Amino acid sequence: MPQAAPANKNAQHTPMMQQYLRIKAQHPQELVFYRMGDFYELFYDDARKAAELLDVTLTARGKSGGEPIPMAGIPYHSADGYLARLIKQGVSVAICEQIGDPATSKGPVERKVVRIVTPGTVTDEALLNERRDNLLAALSRLGDSYGLALLDLATGRFVVQEVDTVEALAEQVQRHAPAELLAPEDLALPAEIERLPGLRRRAPWEFDHESALRLLNQQFGTMDLEAFGCSHMLAAVTAAGCLLQYARDTQRTELPHIRSLQTETSDDTVALDGASRRNLEIDLNLSGGDDNTLLSVFDTCKTAMGSRLLRRWLNNPLRQLTTLNNRQDAIGAMLENYGFEPLRDALKPVGDMERILGRLALRSARPRDLARLGQSLAQFPEIQRQLGEMDTALLRELGREIGEWPETVALLERAIIENPPVVIRDGGVIAEGYDDELDELRSISENAGDFLVQLEQREKERTGIPTLKVGYNRVHGYFIEISRGQSDKAPAEYIRRQTLKNAERFITPELKEFEDKALSAKSRALAREKALYEELIVKLNESLAELQAAAAGVSQLDVLACLAERADNLRLCRPALGTEPGLDISAGRHPVVEQVLDEPFVANDIDLRDDRRMLVITGPNMGGKSTYMRQTALIALLAHCGSYVPADSARIGMLDRIFTRIGSADDLAGGRSTFMVEMTETANILRNASENSLVLMDEIGRGTSTYDGLSLAWACAHFLAERVRAFTLFATHYFELTDLPARCPEAANIHLNATEHGDSIVFLHRIQEGPASKSYGLQVAKLAGIPGEVLNEARLRLQALEAGERPEMAEPTPEPFTTPAPDAAPSAAGAPVAGTPVAGAPAAVSPMQAELFGAPSHPAVDALAELDPDGLTPRQALEQLYELRKLL
Repeated sequence: MPQAAPANKNAQHTPMMQQYLRIKAQHPQELVFYRMGDFYELFYDDARKAAELLDVTLTARGKSGGEPIPMAGIPYHSADGYLARLIKQGVSVAICEQIGDPATSKGPVERKVVRIVTPGTVTDEALLNERRDNLLAALSRLGDSYGLALLDLATGRFVVQEVDTVEALAEQVQRHAPAELLAPEDLALPAEIERLPGLRRRAPWEFDHESALRLLNQQFGTMDLEAFGCSHMLAAVTAAGCLLQYARDTQRTELPHIRSLQTETSDDTVALDGASRRNLEIDLNLSGGDDNTLLSVFDTCKTAMGSRLLRRWLNNPLRQLTTLNNRQDAIGAMLENYGFEPLRDALKPVGDMERILGRLALRSARPRDLARLGQSLAQFPEIQRQLGEMDTALLRELGREIGEWPETVALLERAIIENPPVVIRDGGVIAEGYDDELDELRSISENAGDFLVQLEQREKERTGIPTLKVGYNRVHGYFIEISRGQSDKAPAEYIRRQTLKNAERFITPELKEFEDKALSAKSRALAREKALYEELIVKLNESLAELQAAAAGVSQLDVLACLAERADNLRLCRPALGTEPGLDISAGRHPVVEQVLDEPFVANDIDLRDDRRMLVITGPNMGGKSTYMRQTALIALLAHCGSYVPADSARIGMLDRIFTRIGSADDLAGGRSTFMVEMTETANILRNASENSLVLMDEIGRGTSTYDGLSLAWACAHFLAERVRAFTLFATHYFELTDLPARCPEAANIHLNATEHGDSIVFLHRIQEGPASKSYGLQVAKLAGIPGEVLNEARLRLQALEAGERPEMAEPTPEPFTTPAPDAAPSAAGAPVAGTPVAGAPAAVSPMQAELFGAPSHPAVDALAELDPDGLTPRQALEQLYELRKLL
C-alpha cells in the first residue's frame, strides 16, 4: 500500500495527524479505523480505498503538511456492518481506539491499535457465517514434508497435519477452505493455492521450528508436545507456531481457549482431492452455491455448532471402524421409539456455545452472549433426561461431557437481566439484587425524580411563586427556574446560576448537595456495573475448559440426532462396515437427486468385490450413468461418516480414497484446456489410487480425436483394472471398451437401458448386466432440439460409417442440410463403392474403431454362419429370420 502521507512532511503535520501517521506506519497492510468521538475515521489512501469498497463519501477536511487530507468515516455504533463487508472482500482492518482520558490529555488523546480484524481471525458474531467454520491456516516445509496447521479462533479448535507431497498439501488446503492462509515468502506453491484470495506471504523467520516449539509449550503449559502426538511432525509444528503468533498479534491478548492440539493423519481419513469434492457437490454445488448439495439435504441440525460439525464430518470421512460403529449405534438408539424427536426439541434452544465461549476467553463477550449461555446451560437437565432413555457407549460418553451446570445457571440468572442490551457501555445489564452497592447507587439515581418533585412543591409553597420549576440539563445540571417577572421574589439563599431571556435559574445549597450525590451515583453505578461484569467474565473463565467440552458434546449430539432424523425421513439403512474389500449395495439411491425429482427415483444395485473390481458402464446420454456413479461414491462417503445410507441394504469395505473424474471444464486462469484438465485429473488418479480406493471415471478421452481418445480410454481402464486394481466405475461411449472384461477377468460390463418408441426414446435408468446395444445419440440430440435437417444429415453419415466407409467417403446430401425424401436411394452417378480408393486418397483405408482392439463379431453374424439353409423348412427359415433381426 502507498504511504499514507509523505514522510518528509511529518514535521508540518498537526500533532493528531503525526499520531495517526505513526500508527499507520506500523500497519501498512491494514485499513486503520482511527477512533474520533462517535466515528472511525480513515485518511489518505485508506480513505480512498474505503470509499470505493464501502461506498461511503470521500471528503477532504482541513490541511496537514500544507495538503488537503482525504478523509472518510463510518459511525462507531454501526462499524460491524462495514467490517463484515471488508472482511468478505479479504481486507484486514486495524481498530485504533482512544485509551487516554480527554479531560486530562495534553495534546491528542492517546490512541493505540487494540486488535486487528483479518478474514481468518474474526470472532464477532455479526462478522461470521454461523453454520460454517472460519479457519486461519499456516503451512510450511521442512525437508520433504509439508506441515499444515488450522485454527478456528472463534472456538479454539487447533489442528495440525503433515503430508509428503505438494499435491496432498493442495488437497488438504482445498478440503478445509481457510479464510486466510499464511505461507513463507520463499516457498513455491501450486497454482491452486497461489490463487487463493486469503493467501498471506510471511517472512521466512516467522517459520522457525525452535521458536514455534517454545511458543506452543508456553501456550499449553507443557514441556513438550508428546501428549498431542505431533512432536515428530516438525513441519506441522513450525506452521502451528507461526499461526499461533499471528493470532496473538492480531488479538493483542492471551488466547486461553486454545488449550490443545489435535493431530490428523492420512491413515485415519478417506482422502478426497479438490476435483472429487467439486464433482460430488458435498457442500458446494458446481456453480459455487450451497443448493442441492449433500449438506443441504442432510443438515437439519438444531444448533449452529452442530451444522459446522456435520460439514466437517462430510468433508472428513473416517476409516476408524470403532468410531463409525459407535456413531451408528447412537443413531440406531435414537431411532428406537423416535427418541430423536424429543432430544432435538431439547437441543433447539441451545445457542452457539462454542463461539460464545471463544468470545468469553478473548474478553469480548457481550451481555447477550452471557444471557444466551445461561439459557443454553439451563437446557442440559432436559438433554440428560432424554439421553437417559438411550444407552450406547458414545451417548454415555457425551452425557458425561455435557454434564449439568446448576451453579453456573443460577449465577447467570442472578447476574444478567432477562433481555440485556447489546453492549455494557451504558449499563442496564446487571440484574437488581445481584450487588447491594450497585442497587444503592441505582436507587439514588432512580429516586432523583421523586426528590425533585417534592422539592418543587415545597419551594412553591415556601416562596409563593406559582411559576417556580425544578429542572435539569446536561450542561448546567440541576436548577430552580423562576420567570423574569417574579425573579425578584427569589429568597436570599437562592444563588443565580443562569440568566435566560424570560427566566432566571438558581441553585440552592440543598439542591447542589443533591446534584453532587445524584450525578456521582450515576457514574459510580456505571463503573460498578462494568466492574461486576468483568468479574463475571473472569468467574466464567475458571470453568472454560469444562464448558468447551460440554459444548463439543452438545454439537456431536446434535449431529447424531440430525442423522437419526434423516435416516427416518429419507428411508436410510444402516450399512455394514468391515475390513473386507468391496461395495455391495442393494437398491442404492442418489440422496440429492431423489429429493429434487418429481417422479420416483429408480434405485439400482452395485456389486464390487475382490474378484470384480471394475464395472465398464455403457448406455445412452441422459441414461443415468453419472447419477449412478455419484450415488455410489456418496453412499460410501456417508458410510465413512457414520451415517445411515440411501439404500435397502449396504455392505461397505473400508476405503482409503475416493477419486472422481466426471464432467468437463477448462481452467482458463491456470492456462489449461478442458482436455488438459481431464488428463491432469486422470494422471492424479492413476498415480495415487490404490486397491482400496474407489474411482469414478466418466467419458475419458472425449477432448481429443476419436482414435487418441479411444486409445487413452482403453489404456487408462486397463491400467486401473490390472495394475492398480482399484474399485472402479468406468463410464464410456466407446463401445470398444466393452471388450475389456474378455481380457481382464476382474472387469465386468453393465449398462443403463432405454427403449425406443417410434422416433422417441424413454430412459429406464435401470442397471443391467452386459454392454449396451447402442448409444441413442441421435435420439438424445432430437430431445435437445437439434433441427431436423441436421439430424437427417447426421443419420446419413452414421449409416455410411456403420457400413464401413471412411468419413470422407460417405455420400453427401445433394445440398447441405436439406431434407431428403424418406426412402431416397443414394445417387449411382459417381458414388464410390465401399472399400474402393477415392481418386487422390490413400489406397489403404484406416481401420474403424471396432477393429482397434479386435472386438468380437456381432452375434447375428455368428448365428448366420451356423445356419444350414438346406436343412430348414420355409417356416423354420422365417422364424430364424425373425431371430436374426432381434439379434441386430
